Amino acid sequence: MTDISIGELSRRSGVKAGTIRYYEEAGLIAAPPRSDGGQRRYDAKAVRQLNFVRHARELGFALPDIRELLAMAEAPQASCDAADSIARRHLEEVERRIESLVALRGELSRMVAECGHGKVCDCRVIEVLADHGLCGSEHGGR
Repeated sequence: MTDISIGELSRRSGVKAGTIRYYEEAGLIAAPPRSDGGQRRYDAKAVRQLNFVRHARELGFALPDIRELLAMAEAPQASCDAADSIARRHLEEVERRIESLVALRGELSRMVAECGHGKVCDCRVIEVLADHGLCGSEHGGR
């Protein structure tokens, strides 16, 4: 497969055409050659790179990290220490976010449980949202 349109690339990769153009501008995939009519034309390497980028984005990797990982993929015999480091750093960030979300879930559960389901003037949800000091835990506010 060579020389496919952006629409076909979009269909094969599951990535919208606008996002493909954005990834080109961000330097994640190479800008393709154009036909005589100015249409972008992609090859099999572009499909592989775009699938790599899409999967990395689904896993939450940041664009600069994806750019670096793509560069590493071009040197398959090199050490993977840097790739491991990027993945470990990302895992640590995911674990921090999970901790924050667990605290957030606890705070929201407490807020809902303390609500008397009466009038807004007595609503615990409204009170807590108006005054972070009423929160029972630190959950990323302030």
